Amino acid sequence: MHHIYRAEQWLPFPVDLVFSFFANPGNLPRLMPAWQKARIEKAVYAAPPARLGGATGLLLQGTVAGVGTRMTISFRPFPFSPVRVPWDAEITEFVWNEHFCDVQHRGPFSYWRHCHRLTAVSRLGGTGTRSDGTLLRDEVEYALPLGKLGELANELFVAQQMKSIFAHRQARTATLLPLAVGAR
Repeated sequence: MHHIYRAEQWLPFPVDLVFSFFANPGNLPRLMPAWQKARIEKAVYAAPPARLGGATGLLLQGTVAGVGTRMTISFRPFPFSPVRVPWDAEITEFVWNEHFCDVQHRGPFSYWRHCHRLTAVSRLGGTGTRSDGTLLRDEVEYALPLGKLGELANELFVAQQMKSIFAHRQARTATLLPLAVGAR
């Protein structure tokens, strides 16, 4: 059975900066919980589309992925695990400053498709002032192996772990993105 997990986060930065941050595969391990000890084992970067940056002309430093980029990351599936789980993924859709999606070719799920969608959004603050920023929407469609046992695992801990990991990811994004912008 396929499940869908959705998360949203508003960030006070222009779309092109947020997109560049997430399109840099090197940031992925930094967004994952420290206990997972995630690392990139192998990466084959496809050239991104020619359009770099956006209206502001700003770009963060680092590698930028594109359609066809393939990566193998490894991570610990739970705290203190002596076992590392490999995960092969490929970016299958990539539209600058709009969205990109990756799919799992090998890993812990029987199916995985994660799309990051970005939209410029103004927000009204508590003082009545408007702030421009970016709404980041994550949508993950996933299925677990092992039939009914996988469904039970989803009910017992996987769905909750998904919420926890994305909450951590949002907190790390809020911390790391300003540092990345400031380092320019």
